[in-house]
Amino acid sequence: MYPDDSDYIPAHEATARLGISTATLYAYVSRGLVESRPGEDHRSRLYRLRDVERLAARKRAGRGAARGAAQSLDRGLPVMETAISLIRPEGPYYRGRSAIALARDGASLEDAARLLWECGDHDPFATPPPAWPATAVDLATNLALPPLERALATMPLLALGSPQSLHAGAAVRRGTAALLLRQNAALLAGTAPSAEPVHALLAHRWKPGDAAFADLLRRALVLCADHELNVSAFAARVVASTGAHLHATVCAGLSALTGPRHGGATARALAFLREAHQADDLAAWVGERWRRGDDLPGFGHALYPDGDPRGAAVLAALRALPTPPPRLDATLRVIDEVEAASGQRPNIDLMLAAIVEHHDLDAPAALALFAAGRVAGWLAHALEQQTQGGLIRPRARYIGAEPAG
Repeated sequence: MYPDDSDYIPAHEATARLGISTATLYAYVSRGLVESRPGEDHRSRLYRLRDVERLAARKRAGRGAARGAAQSLDRGLPVMETAISLIRPEGPYYRGRSAIALARDGASLEDAARLLWECGDHDPFATPPPAWPATAVDLATNLALPPLERALATMPLLALGSPQSLHAGAAVRRGTAALLLRQNAALLAGTAPSAEPVHALLAHRWKPGDAAFADLLRRALVLCADHELNVSAFAARVVASTGAHLHATVCAGLSALTGPRHGGATARALAFLREAHQADDLAAWVGERWRRGDDLPGFGHALYPDGDPRGAAVLAALRALPTPPPRLDATLRVIDEVEAASGQRPNIDLMLAAIVEHHDLDAPAALALFAAGRVAGWLAHALEQQTQGGLIRPRARYIGAEPAG
């Protein structure tokens, strides 16, 4: 029997009663709609039956399709069908294959992209990318510009020299996607397009000759490649539904990353990490933040209440480096103190920040690393949307003043 006279039920029973996915159940927990507690084995979790029954009754009572959709846009009920990625407690899956395992087993970002884009035997990366066109070269190599702004400013110019992809064959569209993935990475790094893997291009730009660093970037890029309908992927998909060029879909994704609530998460995590390293009494500093109700940037994730497996995978890779970074022990202490105070574990944002912190890079590098990886997912969603067809145009439920008279 379950604890407290069967007041708690396992995840599979809770999702069955509610008719939802496990990811949606986690979102309900994160929003305080369902109370959760560890199971007897401390590896699983149980969910309060009373909360589940209340939500099920509300659902049966009928809230109306419009209201249900309106309340589903922040990690709520699924709003679209996709075969690209699946979020499970053990991490994301790319078309049925574990992203954690791909990163561990040596896959590159290009390998992940081929999988996400369903390339089969066709290799869209077989053709080397051309040099920057004359119209774009000055912007593309302007290191005075921040990485995202440089990419956003240059991308529309690159579209002028690339064929429109909406009505092209699948091989042509994937070839355009491959070119875009490489161009985006080069723009973020402020260097020339290259046929070398993206992790090698970024490592050469930031830490040339450091093979262990390059492999760390490889793992992080694969883990960042896609994460279902996150904000930037949804923005890219909406733009793709209009028939816009693939370059425009990448611009949409990059634009979403400029917001502090999405791409800005890495900068906040890095600032938190650096402040923590300066604290005289780390436990007291973390505890005081937690008691005040301040955010703990880089910790916790709404879809992973037991910890972000992507963050754990990057942390394991950092600890396995041949020469551990000198500040790694300090970062491990921060992680321990935050978990002791709040129960939260590091997510992928903190670990991207840790890569930057431990290799003496700046905050834009963490965001550039995230954007270089996530473009593979944006393009996967754009390609899927082009194949499915149809315009993404939801209706709004008006709640303003009624017309006079």
